[in-house]
Amino acid sequence: MIARNENRPLLLANARVIDPSRDLDQRGDVLIADGVIKEAGKNIRASGAPEGTEIVDVNGQVIAPGFVDMRAFIGEPGAEHRETLATASYAAAAGGVTTIICQPETDPPIDDPATVDFVLRRARDNAVVHIHPMAALTKGLEGNEMTEIGLLKAAGAVAFTEGAKSVMNANVFRRALTYARDFDALIVHHTEEQNLTGSGVMNAGEYASRLGLSGIPKAAETIMLERDIRLVEITGGRYHAASITCIDSLDVLRRAKDRGLKVTASASINHLALNENDIGSYRTFLKLRPPLRGEQDRAALAGAVAEGLVDVIMSDHDPQDVEVKRLPFAEAAFGAIGLETMLPVGLRLVHDGSLTLSALVRAMSTRPAELLELPGGTLRPGSPADIVVFDPDVPWVLDRDTLKSRCTNTAFDEAKLQGRATRTIVAGRTVYEYV
Repeated sequence: MIARNENRPLLLANARVIDPSRDLDQRGDVLIADGVIKEAGKNIRASGAPEGTEIVDVNGQVIAPGFVDMRAFIGEPGAEHRETLATASYAAAAGGVTTIICQPETDPPIDDPATVDFVLRRARDNAVVHIHPMAALTKGLEGNEMTEIGLLKAAGAVAFTEGAKSVMNANVFRRALTYARDFDALIVHHTEEQNLTGSGVMNAGEYASRLGLSGIPKAAETIMLERDIRLVEITGGRYHAASITCIDSLDVLRRAKDRGLKVTASASINHLALNENDIGSYRTFLKLRPPLRGEQDRAALAGAVAEGLVDVIMSDHDPQDVEVKRLPFAEAAFGAIGLETMLPVGLRLVHDGSLTLSALVRAMSTRPAELLELPGGTLRPGSPADIVVFDPDVPWVLDRDTLKSRCTNTAFDEAKLQGRATRTIVAGRTVYEYV
């Protein structure tokens, strides 16, 4: 990890430049100066870079807008033993993520302007990447009383969510959508009908039965998504499904989009790359919420990202320490880290033909930046120089002891991967370089 101030212009030369915001995928260079992108795409070195420019030949590697991770759980404030804003930012930089959207499940929750301000100030002082908070949708994340959406947005909250909870009271959720609409605020909702989920710990089906584990039916997700879509239709609010995992939910999402509703969705990199069979003999690092589904659902999810039905790929970064993961599967905590592995695992989908590189970058950078109305996700001249350089082909084996996150509960320990970030630039400043 490095962090140095680069005052002179920087030319990243001899690259494959991918910018989905301009449908750009071509050989060329990227010129950075004063923290912004001056030019991206054409052969700048041939025409002459400004005097004093530092020139770095990236030898055909990919240059793309830095990734915007739309769903990451960070412990600060209150659970710094799991993750701090600083350690999360180091992990993000190593994975090519230049913007983290942190969740409100902290102690205290991010449910008032003072806590939003605290997170923003702490991130500004300690993090090497951009960090923006989502604020709680209800006070204390208790699902009863709506937060002050207008004040929270003015304080810097980029969206509103209950994190890994669902608002079970339909009337509370309807009012929240209505108020959010008046402030053009985005509501990001975890879709899980908790009465159906019960004490389930993995996807309901034959495999759960063989393992002797209680299951979570897909209907728990789809029923809540159906309810939410009906309320979006009534209110006209902006709605984003936090984590879609199954074919039935994709059908609901498609119908909503076909009706012209303001509905978008994310899928986690875990659900795009893994299925329930990967749990094997009770691997608790693969105990996730929502749970991993069957292979048919995983493949359909990847196809939905390829066509743009699912808008965003996110890490669902959820650090858990060893005390709550090294337990019997039914007792272990849900969650896996993902900031550092989102890109290399996403490249699996490129190498197997499920996605193009441009589609991957669009879902991990351009679309989340657009939905959250952030300035990243593009290489347009004049935009902030938030950039990732990555080698899509270099082979390596993941060793969780080398990860930057404070916790190492990765679902991909010892996985054979192909491709990784080699340089991450935030506001024109190199914050990570793989040597």
